[in-house]
Amino acid sequence: MRQPGSSFDSTAHKRPSRGLSAARLGAVSLAASLLLVTACGGSDDDGSDAAAGTPTDTTSVLGPLDKATGTPVRIGLISDDKGPVSDLAIETAVAKATVTYINEHKGGIAGHPIELVVCKAFADPAVGTDCANQMVEEDVTAVLVGSSSVPEAIWEPLHGAHMPVLLAYAAGAPTRDTESTFAMADTTYVLQALLQLAKSEGAKKVTAVAIDVPATRIAWTQLAPAQFKAANIELEFIPIPPGTADMTPQMQPVANGDADIVHVVGNDAFCIAAFKGLQTGGYTGTVLSHPNCLSDRTRSAVSGDFLEGMVLPGLVPIGHDNPSTRLYEAVVAAYGKDIDTHRVAGLNMFSQVTAFELGADGVTGEVTQQAIITAFKTMPEKDLPGATGLKFRCNGKAVPATPAICTRGWLMTTLDGEGQPTGYKPVGVTPIEG
Repeated sequence: MRQPGSSFDSTAHKRPSRGLSAARLGAVSLAASLLLVTACGGSDDDGSDAAAGTPTDTTSVLGPLDKATGTPVRIGLISDDKGPVSDLAIETAVAKATVTYINEHKGGIAGHPIELVVCKAFADPAVGTDCANQMVEEDVTAVLVGSSSVPEAIWEPLHGAHMPVLLAYAAGAPTRDTESTFAMADTTYVLQALLQLAKSEGAKKVTAVAIDVPATRIAWTQLAPAQFKAANIELEFIPIPPGTADMTPQMQPVANGDADIVHVVGNDAFCIAAFKGLQTGGYTGTVLSHPNCLSDRTRSAVSGDFLEGMVLPGLVPIGHDNPSTRLYEAVVAAYGKDIDTHRVAGLNMFSQVTAFELGADGVTGEVTQQAIITAFKTMPEKDLPGATGLKFRCNGKAVPATPAICTRGWLMTTLDGEGQPTGYKPVGVTPIEG
């Protein structure tokens, strides 16, 4: 039986009207903003305030038509949507637009159009589990899980049913599965970026200020301590409940302390409060921000003096013009409605859905669960969509200790005086062996 509050729908996508204004058909200069990256969302809207764009030739960016005409393949999407921790409604909007693009221009999967089956978990473990059970009952062919705060609650029933699953991020047990689980990244890639920065700067102490949700607690209480101890770097973890508007009391001791680097992870509202608290306390050391922290709202609320020089790791180059971001902008302009391309959650979902299509590209004949699993495990190394400079391969060798992870390395940038990225550099990227 479905849990009260869960939301479930099945949508077979038809090609929408192309009667869009020239402004909506144009390319937008992206700005840094969100992603889970461990699980938390960004702005409080679902993509209203979409940026106006300007590429003039959207058709050439999208490529020629290659319509899928076979029997639809039902693919599940589980997203937190608007939950108590984050607003990730943009994920479903972007996923629907991207699926329409794949069906219209990429031939779907083995010639079969994708029919997206959506369930909203609302960042609630019980509802997330219910969504997973519904996907099993609906007998979908595979499930995509967005940047959820409750990934393991979603994953366990799917794994028990041997369902192929592509997670946006994973930690713990899902990362070790060699059967049917694939993940775009380990939630701890930001932790690795922080540890590398601390080593390069000769830091003796790092303080992590994190939104208090299950995914961050796993990262900072179970995974991080041993790694920082091995590097002889003191680690302080400060969990703060979601919705804390004034963090001055918590940040004053941090600012007055001896932390060489402060890492902040949460959605933009959470991070704004943390940044303001650090600034009020007079903190002048290095700040490494989670990608979720940065949005236009952050830039408006926090002074450029504090944002300048802030270090930002990520998996997608939000705020940086490149072929992948131009394709994303063209897709949402052509097939979406009121999608704010300034939010990293949207670009992350675009990257995940297009990566799923690339991973399933080896399927021939009937599109079954096992055919999807086999295609992913035998795929060659490919460029990670939406993430210029990164590659992915799901053969279990990208990160051998966590064989479900498909991506090796991350992107790194620093912010300028307006809180904008100054350019992304791939870090830790080497070929993923066959």
